Amino acid sequence: MKQKKKVILLAGPTASGKSELALKLAKYYNGEIINADSMQIYKEISILTSKPKNKDLKIIKHHLYGINSVKKIFSTGNWLSISIKKIEKIWKKNKTPIVVGGTGLYFKALVEGLVKIPEIPVEFRKKIRDLHKKKGQNSFYSLLIKLDRFAKRKISPFDSQRSIRAYEVKKFTNKSLFEFIKETRSSFKKNIFKKFFINVPKDLLHKRISARVERMFQEGAVNEVKKFYKLKVNSDLSANKIIGIKEIINYLNDEISLLEAKDLIKQKTRQYSKRQFTWARGHMKSWEMIYSSNLEDLLKKTINKIS
Repeated sequence: MKQKKKVILLAGPTASGKSELALKLAKYYNGEIINADSMQIYKEISILTSKPKNKDLKIIKHHLYGINSVKKIFSTGNWLSISIKKIEKIWKKNKTPIVVGGTGLYFKALVEGLVKIPEIPVEFRKKIRDLHKKKGQNSFYSLLIKLDRFAKRKISPFDSQRSIRAYEVKKFTNKSLFEFIKETRSSFKKNIFKKFFINVPKDLLHKRISARVERMFQEGAVNEVKKFYKLKVNSDLSANKIIGIKEIINYLNDEISLLEAKDLIKQKTRQYSKRQFTWARGHMKSWEMIYSSNLEDLLKKTINKIS
């Protein structure tokens, strides 16, 4: 019997147990897993990004893990177009797609659609940034709200990043960024998404982060970074932002000790998990918050919400 179409979305902070929960849900719902973590798409970095282990890959079909080189750009648009095709293929097999990861923008694009703004030339964008630098945020914001009537209601006077983006879009396209956003549509009906943000107690999360970092070093994180360093990846590319790369390179250059490298990685990972919570509070208000310190309890609560 053909099952009703649905897509299970599992978001949450790093080390919250999302991947383990996704595996259990995939077994329960005859599902396949789609990666929604922007750092797990890289094929050269597995340990520092905590990609699924080979034993898990053999049990359940996984998609979009290790599909891109650290030397190549991979955008939210790239992820979305591939994910849409994967979801359709999984449905055709009468299976359930389970999208799991910590990258909020990926989930936002899937649920709400991706804003389609014409590509703005680099030189044009640089001129706007130079103007912002020259004027300062206060004066620049005054220019913006004169240029774009929607900006005053939508952008804080203190948000320089969004101010610059709104200004460059309006100036280049003669159309407000917020008009583009209003026209944005998802490829799917909203009721097919079962959306969950996995939450665990803060002290437990910090313990898991600490244990994960120690495990990374045991599994060969230092050698992984040595290989990455030899690739001479352009400093502008996103792969350089993977937590642990900079710290381990500093350790290899004798700038910090091994203990300091570990402590910094743990600290940055905790800070990252906090940002993920902040994103969820701002952008995932309609999502179900599943809170527990126990994996089986998380599974039970999630299944009850889906059923």
